[in-house]
Amino acid sequence: MLGKTAASLFWMSRLLERTENSARLIEAGFRIALTHSSSAADEWASILASSGAKKSYLAKHADYSSAKVIDFLLRDKDNPGSIISLIKQARDSARTGRIALTREVWEATNEAWMNLKTALANPVDERDLPDVLTVIRQQSSLVRGAVLGTMLRNDGFNFIRLGTFIERADSTARILDVKYYLLLPSIAQIGSAVDNVQWETILRSVSAQRSYRWLNGSDISALSVAEYLILHRQMPRSLAFCYAQISENLGYLERDYGNEVTSHRLADDICDRLLGQPVQNIFEAGLHEFIIEFLAANNGLAAQIETDYNFQDRIS
Repeated sequence: MLGKTAASLFWMSRLLERTENSARLIEAGFRIALTHSSSAADEWASILASSGAKKSYLAKHADYSSAKVIDFLLRDKDNPGSIISLIKQARDSARTGRIALTREVWEATNEAWMNLKTALANPVDERDLPDVLTVIRQQSSLVRGAVLGTMLRNDGFNFIRLGTFIERADSTARILDVKYYLLLPSIAQIGSAVDNVQWETILRSVSAQRSYRWLNGSDISALSVAEYLILHRQMPRSLAFCYAQISENLGYLERDYGNEVTSHRLADDICDRLLGQPVQNIFEAGLHEFIIEFLAANNGLAAQIETDYNFQDRIS
């Protein structure tokens, strides 16, 4: 399964995961902003910066009003990174690769598109934002459950999983960066009660609060949270977990096709060079700098996978 069908499955899963992760990123920034003392405009600018959408937003809007930013991130059809644009692209990719999907996966994807189109038919008020974001996450989870419960563990499944974990790693890194951006104006808050509440919010946004507590009790710090979300191999949204899965799925594809590929070596290099170091080293060099380097390497790996497996007609 090379070329267009493989590309469709890879991008379907990336876009579905990106839909959910965009909701998580918005929620993280929004909840942290509620505890932050800067102006609302600064708060929304920080969220846009962490999501990578600030430049495109400013090309269309002159200010950072809550209503405009929320609408841009959720409903703006001219914004290719909006939730409504992402779920439509995911559904279109699923349609292109439908021959390789089970009926359950296709129906779950199509229903996610229809349900989110209904949920986002009208502008979302700031007070309703948490409930809408929950619906978005739930729709993505239903598709993922259909994939895990019904798909044959063949090359199509491996391309779907690669797309999922490429996007999930990107999301976790960006959510960590939300904390960096929102604390820039008030470094004095680091280590304070407000700081700890914000790190709790980061954990909640990646569904990691309870599992973190199981391992660490009530102790919370920037170092321990970052270590958990970057290096803990049992946490399913950590960077280390994502890359263990990426390496595994690339290994399955190598065995299926009988050839070694550059992307597998790149994934191993990211595991060793970036994710094989103590968290203290990451903080000494700078958490933000680490995240920027990781995002670039992650994007480079995604591009190399497309090259290695001869993807055609990529949807981006």
